[in-house]
Parts: sequence; C-alpha cells; structure tokens
Amino acid sequence: EKFYTKDVNLIKTTKNEDVHINDKLKIIPRSVNYHFTRQCNYSCGFCFHTAKTSYVLPLEEAKRGLKMLKEAGMEKINFSGGEPFITQKGKYLGELVKFGKEDLQLPSVTIVSNGSLIRESWFKEYGGYLDIIAISCDSFLEDTNKKIGRGQGSRNDHIKKLIKIREWCNKYNVLFKVNTVVNTYNLNEDMAENIVLLKPIRWKVFQCLLLEGENVGKEALRNAEPFYISDDQFKKFLDRHNHVECLVPECNTKMKDSYLILDEYMRFLNCQQGSKHPSPSILDVGVDVALSKSGFDENMFLKRGGIYKWSKPKNLYDW
Repeated sequence: EKFYTKDVNLIKTTKNEDVHINDKLKIIPRSVNYHFTRQCNYSCGFCFHTAKTSYVLPLEEAKRGLKMLKEAGMEKINFSGGEPFITQKGKYLGELVKFGKEDLQLPSVTIVSNGSLIRESWFKEYGGYLDIIAISCDSFLEDTNKKIGRGQGSRNDHIKKLIKIREWCNKYNVLFKVNTVVNTYNLNEDMAENIVLLKPIRWKVFQCLLLEGENVGKEALRNAEPFYISDDQFKKFLDRHNHVECLVPECNTKMKDSYLILDEYMRFLNCQQGSKHPSPSILDVGVDVALSKSGFDENMFLKRGGIYKWSKPKNLYDW
C-alpha cells in the first residue's frame, strides 16, 4: 500500500478514528485547486507555494484522486503550481485537463500559469478540453517584473507572451483571465488601460500574502516581507482601478481560508494558523476525512464569489 501522507502515524490514527461527518456540516469540494508541482522557472519574491519538493504524482494516481474528488462533488478543478507547464513540457498537465473534461465531464477545467512555457501546439492538442486559463501579470513594466522576479531579459518578453496567449485563447476557444498580486513594486502602477485592451473575463487582484514556512520565517525559501503591503495600500490600488469592469479584488482576509488547495501529494493545505498544515492525502484516507482537516471556510468562499460562470460557451462570442 502506498502512502502519500508523510506522517504514517497520522494515517493510522485517522483510519482508526470513528469519523462521523454530519451531512449538514459535510464540505462539498465544488472548486479545488490542485498544485501538482512546486517547481517553477520564475523566482517571484512573494511566492507562497515554493519549490520545497520536486515531487509529482504518477499520472494514473493523480487521475485516481481527481475521480475521487468528482465523486465527492467537485465541479471545477484548477491546475496550478509552481508552474504547471514545467512538468513534461506541459504534457502531464494536458493529460489531466483532458481527463477532467472528457472522462470526468467536469463543468469547469482551468489553469493558472505564468505563461512563459506555453506553446501554441499545446492549445492545438488540449485547448478544446480547457475552459479558462489565468495568466499571472503583476506589471506591464519590464523593470518592475524584473524586481518582482518575473523578468525575461530586456525585451518585455513576459508582456509579449501574455498578448500572444490572449490571441491563442481567441483562436482555440478558451476563456482568458489575468491574475495580479499587488505588492510594494507595482503598488502605484496604473494597469487599467492595458487590462481593458486585453479584455479578460476576470481580472483577479490579490493582496500580497505572507505564509510562515513558505515566504516568511526560518524555513521559508522566500522572504516576502519587502513585498508586503497594508490593507490601506491595497485599497488605494483598488480605488485606482475600480472602473475596470472585470476587476475581482481579493484581500488576504478573503483569500487565506477560502480556497481548497491540494498539494503535490494530494493533501489539503490548512492555512488557518498563518502557515500550511497538510491533511492526510485523499489517496490514503479518502476525500471526506481529508476535507475535515482542511480548514476550509465555505462561507468566505461563497462571499468572495467563489462560484461564478466558470464554463466556457461553445463560442466565445456567446460569453
């Protein structure tokens, strides 16, 4: 028997427990974020899911876990990292996307990526199975991207690639989204004009988040404290962009416990204490038991608009 939970005693304890989860309190994992790799080709200073391991589940085991989640009520799966296109040059990701849409018939299959490793050939092969792709863009200024850790030379390559991916989304019928983390270096930038030109279906704007052991503290691979901004500073950025219709703001209060995050071992990450405490793996103890230890705040998930129009139409012009 394979164990994906690092502490085997935790599995034994959990399996020996007479776990009774009241149906009224039972968590339905409608939307799950699967960070199947921690590896990344960028070095963003505020990253809160860093390359602490190089582990990736065997593809068939990952599919087994996704099937378990679907049976537990999952409607939307979001694949993230690390950088999800780094594993097998996007082939591993593509096969999971295809499995989610074709085999599991999920209403929504989505990706978050920095965009740098995406090729048009990937869209040709897998774009038909994908509903939404979100590309991280924290600035339209190359100097700022370099300071953050997203710079790709001196030719503004990150922004050029962003525009290219937007074109591919139109061509291959995939909804396009932009994610931005507001931090010390982009705090005063006005991104409105460029966002409006890109026409994403959603512009998700996050406040820089500190998590012990990931981007702050002795065990962390990053020190995000120089990137951190106050609630008032975040509000000023939002006020400057409040006329952008696709803006979806997310402060740290809304973000921290309102996402179901699966790590590379398919363990839910509980962030209630300001750091990540993994549950046992769903592959070891099942979805319901793992969920009971996830720290998930379903009310905040609903309050922040966690459920939205997340399936693509047959034709993007029908959106």
